Amino acid sequence: MTAAMTSELRTGNVLIVDDNAGARRSTAEVLTCLGHQVVAAASGQEALRRLKDEAFDVILTDLQMPGMDGLEFMRNVTQRRVDSPVVMITAFASVTTAVEAMRIGAFDYIEKPFDTDQLEQVVQRALAQNERNGKRLLLTNEESALIGNSAEMQALKQRLAQVACTEETVLICGESGTGKELVARCIHSASQRSGKSLISLNCPALSPQLMESELFGHERGAFTSADATRVGRFELAEGGTIFLDEVTEIELTLQAKLLRVLQERTFERVGSSVSRAADVRIIASTNRDIRVEVQEQRFRHDLYYRLNVLPVQVVPLRERRSDVPLLIEHFLGRSAHRLNRLPCQLDATALQLLVDYHWPGNVRELENVITRANVLFAEQAVQADDLLPWLIDAETVGHESQAELLAHEVKWAGLKLDEMERRLIEATLDHFDGHRAKTAEALGIGIRTLSNKLKAYGYEPRTKAFHKAA
Repeated sequence: MTAAMTSELRTGNVLIVDDNAGARRSTAEVLTCLGHQVVAAASGQEALRRLKDEAFDVILTDLQMPGMDGLEFMRNVTQRRVDSPVVMITAFASVTTAVEAMRIGAFDYIEKPFDTDQLEQVVQRALAQNERNGKRLLLTNEESALIGNSAEMQALKQRLAQVACTEETVLICGESGTGKELVARCIHSASQRSGKSLISLNCPALSPQLMESELFGHERGAFTSADATRVGRFELAEGGTIFLDEVTEIELTLQAKLLRVLQERTFERVGSSVSRAADVRIIASTNRDIRVEVQEQRFRHDLYYRLNVLPVQVVPLRERRSDVPLLIEHFLGRSAHRLNRLPCQLDATALQLLVDYHWPGNVRELENVITRANVLFAEQAVQADDLLPWLIDAETVGHESQAELLAHEVKWAGLKLDEMERRLIEATLDHFDGHRAKTAEALGIGIRTLSNKLKAYGYEPRTKAFHKAA
């Protein structure tokens, strides 16, 4: 093996599946000497039991084994969606067996007898494939798919590939309904902790009194209703990941205790003085502008710095409208599967309405609309007029739809982006007779953001007129 190749060697956790004890032992010894961590199984059944509790970077399996042979084992691995490249080892190599192995998902195959260099080279290729794919991020998995081919989604997937393989704390920012929890699941699934639990906590759902117990647990008798010892989320996530959804909703006094966990990696149950190690990765999310929360002293600046190690921004759906058709197809298929029938059909007018709509509720709102359409329009094509009442049902959504219609009346051709934005804001503000709160809701932005833009435009609220800023 060349010096250049030796300097670039990757090491990983390797599972060897072979019923021949001598071959199993010699292969394990070679890989162990090369720096890999090796687990050996004498049958496909034993290997599948191992895969329930452990994650491996590469699996090497013999083809000819009694009971469950290598191809059947490979099929089981594929069905269980085990995210590890599988290399088939055979003394009976042929085009037929090689093609069959590759067809059902094998990464490669190697023929006995093989030497050390051949073995290490195929393992290195498998490890490199794992690394290039970022452990594939499970982004094509139906349950955790990040749907979209827009430039914004491509950038998000690239960022996730960068952060997933680390142990650092992640802060996911984005509006409600954009899929922040989905992003957290993708990060965990592609991390080294994927074999352990992802424990989520919806921070706004709990009172300040219950939050500390939920996070850290409590001892029996710690407070009036503490009739039994309770294990907190940090203990449940041991070795895995904890996801703090909408972390800015945690009150200031508890923020200080959370900061200590991040700094010292220890915590105590409520009512206990015993420190416990916190071997967890922390992912947090917020739908607020967390920098504003810090400035307004509603969120600790030191906790912000600890959480914002690896920031991830999830853009709203209105900024990636080219992904709407793909999302519609995805939600139609998923809903139809639940209903056990074919998905409904959207005509051109309905599809155009959904693409043009501003989606203040983001992907969550789109899924709701598509699910409703699939249930109510099983035998007829859905038209724009069928969907429109659902989009203007809530007051905010109605305003947004009107703002969108006003925007289409403006002559956009040849305008720069900032001028297009200004004209949309002017038209929407005029429509609501200068009412800033309604305008901000319709545009899907905060009042503070709207006010700053109006100030830059030189807007005079008393006259409801625009003047050039000095």
